[in-house]
Amino acid sequence: MKAIRIHAFGGPDALSYEEVPTPTIRDNEVLVRNKAAGINPIDWKTCSGGGAASFIGKLPFIPGWEFAGVVELVGAAVDGFKVGDEVFGFIRFPEAAGCYAEHLAAPANQIAHKPAQMSFSEGAGLGLAGLTAWQALFDKGQLSAGQQVLVLAAAGGVGHLAVQLAKAAGAQVTGSASAANHEYLHSLGCDAVIDYQTQDVGQALQDIDLVIDGMGGEVGINALQCLKPGGRLVTLPSVTLDAVVRAAEAAGVQASGIRVEPNGAQLAELAKRYAEGNLKLTLAAEVPLAEARSAHKQSAGGHVRGKLILTV
Repeated sequence: MKAIRIHAFGGPDALSYEEVPTPTIRDNEVLVRNKAAGINPIDWKTCSGGGAASFIGKLPFIPGWEFAGVVELVGAAVDGFKVGDEVFGFIRFPEAAGCYAEHLAAPANQIAHKPAQMSFSEGAGLGLAGLTAWQALFDKGQLSAGQQVLVLAAAGGVGHLAVQLAKAAGAQVTGSASAANHEYLHSLGCDAVIDYQTQDVGQALQDIDLVIDGMGGEVGINALQCLKPGGRLVTLPSVTLDAVVRAAEAAGVQASGIRVEPNGAQLAELAKRYAEGNLKLTLAAEVPLAEARSAHKQSAGGHVRGKLILTV
């Protein structure tokens, strides 16, 4: 099969499109004929030697943790899936999962059935971003109806899903984004939008119960000023986690990081909401697998609205 691999950590030019063996499966896994793979900042960060690189083990390494495709083989201990099922998933993170490939072996408890209304590209883009948004809001953020939520980088892959999930949970949602994305965020359910290029978020907002921080660093630290006593900030970038947590402790509010975890049951809930028309995924671009280098360059450049997808 064809796959993208790296043989040494480096930038996008380290990605190589080559022939590799088709994986075998264990009893609790399914073999998937892949149709699409999601691209996320953690992908290029890991390939460059940061991100989840310490969990990858021996190189070469096939990047990618999220996918959508068709089941071709089912392990002896697998229930609920059969050959021919269309599935999507976010698997094995932070260890190597091998989703930038024509075939992959997926643990059955980390995948879900893809709704018929959902394209393979949409399925491939929902796993990591959807689970990150869900776990940040509900598992870490303990969101409840009636609360005030601020989503930083609200037009991004995680942010635009967090906006919708928070609104559906009964929250009042404010998003931060450039002016070009304000109408888009209102269409997703934002009650208010802050232009981070011209407004100081920390000064413009007060009495926020929960901040979902997709920026980190000084932006995340500044947003701590928005929180009411007892409020929480969940910061997504791991590289600035310690600095944000220290600043929160000094300010007398709560901040925590998050490492998204594979969860088939939560994926099924996201799929249900999509099928019912209550969750929309924005695709930024679809790029052929062989052109993964250009897709990594685009992701690393920032300012992507929605999700980047590799088509297989």
